[in-house]
Amino acid sequence: MPRLRTLPTLAGITCLALSACTAPTPPATASAAPAIASIDRNAELLARGDYLVRIAGCNDCHTPAYGERGGNVPKDEWLVGSPVGFSGPWGTTYAANLRLKAAEMDEAAWLEYTGELHTRPIMPDFALRAMTEDDRRALYRLIRSLGPGGTKAPDYLPPGQTPPPPYLQMVLPPAPAAAAAPPAPAAG
Repeated sequence: MPRLRTLPTLAGITCLALSACTAPTPPATASAAPAIASIDRNAELLARGDYLVRIAGCNDCHTPAYGERGGNVPKDEWLVGSPVGFSGPWGTTYAANLRLKAAEMDEAAWLEYTGELHTRPIMPDFALRAMTEDDRRALYRLIRSLGPGGTKAPDYLPPGQTPPPPYLQMVLPPAPAAAAAPPAPAAG
């Protein structure tokens, strides 16, 4: 019986001795940490961009048939612009192909462009300008990750030109009649 107790002890000593012979794991290099942080940051921006495109209404106009398909459109079809015009007193506007637009500029140019954007209806440019720079950066990163796709949207048509179908006609109510002038004070 005493021999059984010595066998585990010998086995334990042997394991310890052999484990001391293995080379220690080298410490991570200083340059690996920023690379990992950069990958994590980019993944975070892509996820944020995906979220914003879904909830901010970007796909509603810039992705063909997004609403009709209940949002069930594969990403490779996102943000390619639309042939559907929005016609009103301002003329006829079309949702731009954002993938081609983002491909034309670097990130700094995109941030400047979207931070100062003023367009015709129905684009809610005020909402884009109100986004944080990081949100607009996230949109850019997502759009660029999709790659260029689709074709250029139709050009703007000035007021008075009838657009080719399909288009939505935005009819505004007539302006309220001018308020009647108050009666002149009675003399006397």
